[in-house]
Amino acid sequence: MKKILNQLSALVAAMILIPISGNLAAQDNTSKTGTYLQEIKKEILIPGENEPEIIRLFKSGNNIDAVSKDKIFRYNGKNWSTENLDFQCNTATSDLKGNIWLAGQGFVYNQTEKKKIELPSKAKNDTILCLFWENEKTVLAGTTSGLWIWNGNWTKVSETEEISVNQIAKGEGNDLWLATSNGIFQRQDNQWVNLNDYVMDAGLLRNFFSIAPGRNPGDVIFGSTFAISQIAADGDHWNFTGDDGLPFGPVTTILQTENELWLGTANGAIKKDAKWNYYNGKRWLPGNKINEILQTDKNTVWIATDKGISEITQVNYSFKNKADYFERRLNERHLHHNLVSDCKFETPGDTASSSCHTNNNDGLWTSIYLAAESFRYAATGDKEAYNNAVRTFLAMEKLQTVNPIPGFVARSYVAIDESTGHDGEWHISADGKWKWKGDTSSDEIVGHMFAYPLFYELVANGEMKERVKAVVQKLMGHIVDNNFHLIDLDGKLTRWGVWSPDSLNGSNKWLYEKGINSLQILSFLESASFVTGDPKFEQAYQKLIKEHHYDQNMLVQKMYTPFEINHSDDELSFLPYYCLMRYSKDAEIRKTYEKSLLRSWKAEKHDRIPIWNIISTAGLGTNCEMQIAMEELQEYPLDIIKWGVYNNHRWDLRKNPLTDRFGKAQATKTIAIDERGITKWNSNTFLFDYPGDGTTEDDGAAWLLPYWMGRYHKLIIEN
Repeated sequence: MKKILNQLSALVAAMILIPISGNLAAQDNTSKTGTYLQEIKKEILIPGENEPEIIRLFKSGNNIDAVSKDKIFRYNGKNWSTENLDFQCNTATSDLKGNIWLAGQGFVYNQTEKKKIELPSKAKNDTILCLFWENEKTVLAGTTSGLWIWNGNWTKVSETEEISVNQIAKGEGNDLWLATSNGIFQRQDNQWVNLNDYVMDAGLLRNFFSIAPGRNPGDVIFGSTFAISQIAADGDHWNFTGDDGLPFGPVTTILQTENELWLGTANGAIKKDAKWNYYNGKRWLPGNKINEILQTDKNTVWIATDKGISEITQVNYSFKNKADYFERRLNERHLHHNLVSDCKFETPGDTASSSCHTNNNDGLWTSIYLAAESFRYAATGDKEAYNNAVRTFLAMEKLQTVNPIPGFVARSYVAIDESTGHDGEWHISADGKWKWKGDTSSDEIVGHMFAYPLFYELVANGEMKERVKAVVQKLMGHIVDNNFHLIDLDGKLTRWGVWSPDSLNGSNKWLYEKGINSLQILSFLESASFVTGDPKFEQAYQKLIKEHHYDQNMLVQKMYTPFEINHSDDELSFLPYYCLMRYSKDAEIRKTYEKSLLRSWKAEKHDRIPIWNIISTAGLGTNCEMQIAMEELQEYPLDIIKWGVYNNHRWDLRKNPLTDRFGKAQATKTIAIDERGITKWNSNTFLFDYPGDGTTEDDGAAWLLPYWMGRYHKLIIEN
């Protein structure tokens, strides 16, 4: 293995880039923000109803009618009313006057006039699948055995005998279209033609589930077994399958708006604008079976599902709006003794039932927020940012003072009467007021030594500056004096607190961590030297480079296929990269660091994680796909409750024959940030499935850090 790693090191490209210094990036690296359309979901709750299946939606003026199988719910813009039906409704439509017509078993019912039109006796046992008013006098009923037309009397379209007519759409002029179980039918000049007998692609098969008008007069869009297609009046047809980006199907409901194509399936909703968008799971929908999509205004749709109604609205938003939102939410329900972590809900999705508890990596997650607030204060001078940063530093400082080991930092702490959860090494503080968690990981030290120097440089002054110095002095003194180890209360090494040459260069057990831990300790030492001015840290830094070649170890720090890929290590490398590039002053050694960072960035860029783009851009002084970072920050959802998200059924995502390191299935491309499970930046963005029950919410600092770091470096400029 050592030979392989050395060979890899020799193959690293010798590209040398000039990194930025200070807090200003090159002008061509910047990305300006303005307002954009942020999608916000709201569940439409009908009083007294629990997850009703809504089968159709109708809008008339400011009123909306929601039809279920046994009720009609009416919304007047403020209040709901309910009308009970004395029969089971299979589908519904509205006539040209806005009256609602319902389909029962063997009849059509005018809900306004309470008038029933019976089907012919031979159709009494047929189920009506769709209704369509062609004009004021003519209604068409598509059934499980053909199409019936009523204009005072019922007549059957003979061409549709024993065929299920699933949906009906108006074409140009007097043309009508049918989506059936045996072809696409067009009525032209009063003649019905099954196009599958003459011109349709045999690959579409003959079963069509939906049909609706397209954007232009004469265009029709229809859903088949494996595709969504358009026949265009001007001949500009199109056909989309999974290979073209269609997430799932068959498509059973279609809505073409001015700028968007909305589609409903048995497992989620789809929007096609400049790209494909997929809505699935409780983040977006109360239920995944889509029965109807209704546009209520230019930027809003209601989606009727088997478990209620979801409203998705596009709101003019800015990054500053989003930052304010996450900031407010974090401070409302994500502070536990001023440490930052996920919160829990007693009832899924119920933010009023939230509570915050100890977390295994409180130090790391709190440090992310401390760094974000430090950048925020440096970029804006906002007094609130200053106060938040000081408050957060004091909470992190206590991780060191709550335990009796000089310089050691606890993972977390809780009040003496609080639950510690179900795992970990817990001890009681000397004053008997606290319990603190040991076996501290390298993850925690990465967080502390990322945030402390930034807080020291950008925020702290006077006594607070001296307190940061003392914390860093003790922490790094503990590590250096213990031969680059963390020593716990029992006098033994913690499981992951190891940076010693004997382990990294001398033990096969640490081959995987050789590069990343070398990077970490060099970054820690340079940061400590910057904060404290103590020469012992610079001397230790020089020793690890000159005698143990830690700088060369860094050249292969990012492990990737055919080696195991550990996405959680990415956070534990890019945060140290940032401080190392910021505080290292030796121009010659920086060339090696640039090679290492460049190699890591190239391995990471396909993950589309914005903080890596920003750190790489800042560190290398070249644009590391900042536009991708902007897109990801924009598309990051406001709802970061950890709902279950499952994508393994999708048509547009190809399965990688290689699983991840935990044996989980993953796609060959990253899954859109608002279509996968909520995680921090230390997770696999290719995973299909993310279990979740809606009882946990992320703290949001993962979004705040790249935004405020980008603002500080002038890589993100608010218009």
